[in-house]
Amino acid sequence: MPTPPDHGGPGAIADVARVRALLIDAAREGQALTYSGLLLALGHGFTRPKMRALCRTLDAIDAAGAGMGEPGLAVLVVRQSDGLPGQGWWIDTATPAGYADAWTGPKAAAYVRRHQQAAFSYWQGAGV
Repeated sequence: MPTPPDHGGPGAIADVARVRALLIDAAREGQALTYSGLLLALGHGFTRPKMRALCRTLDAIDAAGAGMGEPGLAVLVVRQSDGLPGQGWWIDTATPAGYADAWTGPKAAAYVRRHQQAAFSYWQGAGV
C-alpha cells in the first residue's frame, strides 16, 4: 500500500521520484491505486485539476521508465468506478501501442490486466 499522506504540499503531485516510489511499492504489492488514493498518499484530496497534474507526472514517469526498458507504471492508476485507467492513458499509451477497441468493458479490462501484470512481475523481481 502507499505510504500514508504527509501533506507534502502542492509540489508533491509533480515530485516524479516520490510518485514513482509509490507506484513501485504498489507494483511490488501487486496492487493498483485509484487516482484519489494516490492523491491522498501525496497529501491531497481529489479534484480534477489535481488529477490532471498527476497525469502529467505519470506521463513523465512512464517516458523515463520506457527509456530504461521498464514496463509502464501509469497503468496501475485507475478510476474507482471501473478499475480502468483514465482517457489520457488510453490516448497516450494504449492507442499508440496498437489498442483499437473500446476503453471500457471486458476487452479493455483484459488489456489493462496484462499491462498491470507486466509491471507487477517486473517490480516483484522478474525484471529487476
